[in-house]
Amino acid sequence: MNPLLQAFQSQAQEVFQLAEQDLKGIKTGRAKPGLVEDVPVLAYNSKMTLKELASITAPDPQQIIISPWDKSVLSDIEKALAVSDLHLNPVVDGDIIRLKIPSLTQENREELVKLVAQKLESAKALLRQARNEAKTSIEGQKGQAGVSEDDIHRDLEELQKMTDETMNRLEELGKAKETELMSLS
Repeated sequence: MNPLLQAFQSQAQEVFQLAEQDLKGIKTGRAKPGLVEDVPVLAYNSKMTLKELASITAPDPQQIIISPWDKSVLSDIEKALAVSDLHLNPVVDGDIIRLKIPSLTQENREELVKLVAQKLESAKALLRQARNEAKTSIEGQKGQAGVSEDDIHRDLEELQKMTDETMNRLEELGKAKETELMSLS
């Protein structure tokens, strides 16, 4: 495979993973560890993610329980959750932190579906930009030794195929998140 196509494939995968991560952080009205696992916490004089400091479980659809491995960081985790953009109210209960996940109203759900669409559109724009850069590089091989017109044409077709596949995966990701948001818990 052409190294230019391999580079594009790697970029496309990064875009997909970024979109996946972005969508994971959108509250659905259901408790999921993924909602809080990447919250940055200032502990031990460095910035760490919550998943590096504690076990995170969701025993029921409306609650997340965070159990720090080292109880001395309990207050650091509580502060980080309180100031995060998730707008959740952490409650310290002995050696654990409880997070109550409020149910979403229909209006909230519709707003979040719009947010999902915006995040997907951003990911698609990144993918199109990467495709255009790869296309320019492939077309720039014209006239180089050992690169025929057929090679360039084949590489451009492969590039479009890879782009379409990633776009379809992004669409499926968005539809799954929308379905999750619109289904009542």
